[in-house]
Amino acid sequence: MIAYLSGKFLYKTPTVVYVDVQGLGYEVNISLNTYSHIQKLNEGKLYTYMQVKEDAHTLYGFFDSMEKEMFVMLISVSGVGAATARMMLSHLKPEEISKAILQNNASLLESVKGIGRKTAERLVLELRDKMSKLSSTEPLNTTVGNTLHQDALNALVALGIGKPVAEQSIKKIVISNPTINNLEELIKKALKAI
Repeated sequence: MIAYLSGKFLYKTPTVVYVDVQGLGYEVNISLNTYSHIQKLNEGKLYTYMQVKEDAHTLYGFFDSMEKEMFVMLISVSGVGAATARMMLSHLKPEEISKAILQNNASLLESVKGIGRKTAERLVLELRDKMSKLSSTEPLNTTVGNTLHQDALNALVALGIGKPVAEQSIKKIVISNPTINNLEELIKKALKAI
């Protein structure tokens, strides 16, 4: 599985970007949300999800990990494929989708092309519990410049600590000690704070 690609953006459209990673070119399908973030960049990092089917291997790219997580959640719902999930993320931001699901706002989800009443209701029904667990604590900023926090979070989750608990612990440490810039130290302090 390809977790992310970091390289030069050689070709960009609102739906596809070619990423050159040391001479190897990847065609990556993106949402309008991701395009709006990378349209003025010549290079950068995209979090990726590879969909493997009998007739194709398709790579989807996302500007941040939050958008990727939302994409994976959306395609886990029966009747929502990758194209529909990408359409949703082009029409609404991940936090807007999450809010709509948590507030049982199926009509907002229905406003996306390709989402009917039944699919919108299924999205709300199947993802409400997952969304409420994710939003029970305020998420850390996981955008490109905050890899220390993301790496610490990934390490804590790999150690078997629940994501909300790990996020809360890291947030507590960062607030009390904002100058911390050592990954090992941050992980140790976060473990003690749990």
